[in-house]
Amino acid sequence: MIVLGIETSCDETSAAVLRDGEAILSNLVYSQTNLHARYGGVMPEAASRDHLRKLPGLLDEALATAGIGWGEIALVGVTYGPGLVGPLLVGMAHAAGIAVARNIPLVGVNHLAAHLFAHKLSEPEVGPPFLGLIVSGGHTLLAAVPRWGKYKVVGGTRDDAAGEALDKVGRLLGLGYPAGPRMDELAHEGDPTAIPFPRPMIESGLDMSFAGLKTAAVYWLRDRPKTSVPDLCASYLEAVVDVLAEKAVRAARRLSLDRIVVVGGVAANRRLREALPARASEREIEVSFPPPSLCTDNAAIVAACAHHRFTELGCTGSLALSPDPNLSLDG
Repeated sequence: MIVLGIETSCDETSAAVLRDGEAILSNLVYSQTNLHARYGGVMPEAASRDHLRKLPGLLDEALATAGIGWGEIALVGVTYGPGLVGPLLVGMAHAAGIAVARNIPLVGVNHLAAHLFAHKLSEPEVGPPFLGLIVSGGHTLLAAVPRWGKYKVVGGTRDDAAGEALDKVGRLLGLGYPAGPRMDELAHEGDPTAIPFPRPMIESGLDMSFAGLKTAAVYWLRDRPKTSVPDLCASYLEAVVDVLAEKAVRAARRLSLDRIVVVGGVAANRRLREALPARASEREIEVSFPPPSLCTDNAAIVAACAHHRFTELGCTGSLALSPDPNLSLDG
């Protein structure tokens, strides 16, 4: 089965073609980073217009790269939430048009569930059960995955997502947008013990909070403006990673799971990839990360999730599908 995936939930326009839900024939991603850098964050109206401009050509390019004709597409998968309503509508309208024109099924995909399918694409032989840590600019949560298609959220952030907390402090340092990757680079040059940043809620439960940590960094910069930028990046990132690692390992132990799967944009972070496996191994828990190309928002994971929903769960979709900006993973 040839599946076409479409992803436009935020500021990446992506189109992908998969065979049988596993073989990636093409996976093209156009980033709007340069567009939104002038605003210091994502401007929803500008994002919607840019998706509208870029998506048609990207779809043609994805099929050409895959060596597939439009007549060979058997299923269309598209993200319908969570995300920004304008960008979601652009992708869904294109997907619905393709489904009608080709008389093929349309399956809506939960963006958070799609991220978990990055693991299925990168390590198809290692399936559930596992604990999923979804960590990105917009989302940070822990979910038990007893089987594909079944998810139970057991913890999450009460305020800022981890990626958002990194980006906001990075912008204060003048690192541009998105600041997270640049903070990761600078942290490699700094001392992670230089600044005693707090680890909010690290001793309690499975929920997380990063707003207080962000405020601590703001006050530190206000009172010590000459602080070494690499040292601040290293110390701040270490605090974020400590919280993520502690909560993930605690959740896996409570649920008697021996594997943690880390997905989302922050899953590409170098320090998280070093620290979490080291801490988890002490508890005989294995950790899996997909390749960086599957960590960010992309349509290959959408297509993989759509294929599973259609072939295994019997989801046939509907042209009446509506965007759900606040869609939850286990809702």
